[in-house]
Amino acid sequence: MKPAAQEPTDAPASREKPFSTFSHRALARFRRLLFLVVPLLLSGCNFAPSYTPPPVEVPVKYKEGGKGGGSWQEARPRDDLPRGPWWRALGDHLLDALEEQVDAANPNLAAAVASFAQARAYSAKATSALMPHVDLNNSLTANKESQHRPFRKSNRAFTPQGYFNELTDNRPLNEPDHYGNNLLTLQSSYEVDLWGRVRNAVDASVANSESAAAELESVRLSLQAELARDYVALRGLDSEIKLLEDTVRAYTQAFVLAKTLVNGKIGAPADEPRAQAQLEYTRAQLLDIKSRRALLEHAIASLIGKPASSFTIPPASLSVFAPKIPPGVPLDLLERRPDIAAVERQVAAANAEIGVAKAAFFPRVTINLMGGTQDTGLSLFNFRNSIWTLGPAITLPIFDAGLRAADLARADAAYLEMAARYRATVLLAYQEVEDSLSNLHWLAGEQRSLDSASNAAQKVLDISLTLYRDGATNYLDVVIAQTTLLEAQRAALEVRTRRLEANVALIVALGGGWSVASPALAERAVVQVNEPAHDGN
Repeated sequence: MKPAAQEPTDAPASREKPFSTFSHRALARFRRLLFLVVPLLLSGCNFAPSYTPPPVEVPVKYKEGGKGGGSWQEARPRDDLPRGPWWRALGDHLLDALEEQVDAANPNLAAAVASFAQARAYSAKATSALMPHVDLNNSLTANKESQHRPFRKSNRAFTPQGYFNELTDNRPLNEPDHYGNNLLTLQSSYEVDLWGRVRNAVDASVANSESAAAELESVRLSLQAELARDYVALRGLDSEIKLLEDTVRAYTQAFVLAKTLVNGKIGAPADEPRAQAQLEYTRAQLLDIKSRRALLEHAIASLIGKPASSFTIPPASLSVFAPKIPPGVPLDLLERRPDIAAVERQVAAANAEIGVAKAAFFPRVTINLMGGTQDTGLSLFNFRNSIWTLGPAITLPIFDAGLRAADLARADAAYLEMAARYRATVLLAYQEVEDSLSNLHWLAGEQRSLDSASNAAQKVLDISLTLYRDGATNYLDVVIAQTTLLEAQRAALEVRTRRLEANVALIVALGGGWSVASPALAERAVVQVNEPAHDGN
């Protein structure tokens, strides 16, 4: 007879493996795995093309820079250098106070700061892939199995004839209907960066973060420049308002004179309506200038983060100073432009993305490690209930219907796009510098001519009024002299404002002034002049 079936029992104690033997063998296996993995880590490839900024044709010197224009040098981005309060070169204390409020309260700048913070977070997220990730998992579950689960062992057996018969003995099932499955594990995974996929993804993310930082500075500089331009334009309108108010008073006196002479039968009957028409037209011009000033005041309120309804700038004459440009403005200051730095970093990111797309064609190797305990009850800290697994997982692309090829084509096209944008940005920077230098050069001569014209027109008007008062000429000569003088004076004020705006534009075009942390450039740094802009300097 066959011996009676024995109920399953735990293995005898003599078959248990001592802890020291178990840990020794596990450590030996782990070492053998390290010997295989470490050489792979050290011999990783990188499929990203070698990066250099896209080439751009560099001019020898500024065309409009006059004598001594500096020569171009190889580009070395310096957008991280401090620009300082460049607007102080304009010499207006109220402007200084307004500029300080841009950083504190402008909502567009706050949005750019938040965007930069997001870019930094994305960069940190990508960089985390360089290190293993470790997770603690814990699960406590109660389970019930179906009696008819496939391949489930039961208390039924085949008869010799092939039919099921229920066994009459009450031996326990090999698989219980109800059981607990409690786990406490630590899991870790690490991708072996054989082809540079992870490193290039990190490089791209870091470059995008640096681009966001440069874009933040570009927004800051743009807002500061917009405020400076609006403020200069507003003060220019203040000067025009004062000129027109003085002109209205003068025309009022001329109208009274013409009316008196007409009533005394000395002047021609048409002199009075001529004087009145001249006076009313000038009043209309004054109202138009005041409406334009109100719009600029509203724009400045928005720039400093205040409601336009509760913000007012008291009228004042144009007393802003024009900073003196040093002989031969150094061209390497152009390297500090944050918009150029931003797009150059985007080119670098696109270059790294090509390496990511190429690495996708090759196998991905991941080292997975899991260790912990498992029990049907709560004896999770019993060493006999310990479990662990260690080994690599390899994913090899076989067929994707052109998915990876399309990603690579997109990455190549994205790089070409950003390279073209970089060249366009640099060319625009050259243009903006030349435009500002050209404006400063030609407007200086224009202002001198208009100042001379204003002086001459004033003399003509004085003579015409004297002759008209004496009855030696008609009022038409006075009207012509008045019109000529007012046009020359307004044109002179407009050119003066445009010169100051050109100075601001040049400062912005050079990345925020011409004071940099470089001994060579410090010798050529600008100094503020004490003469107003209309002196012809």
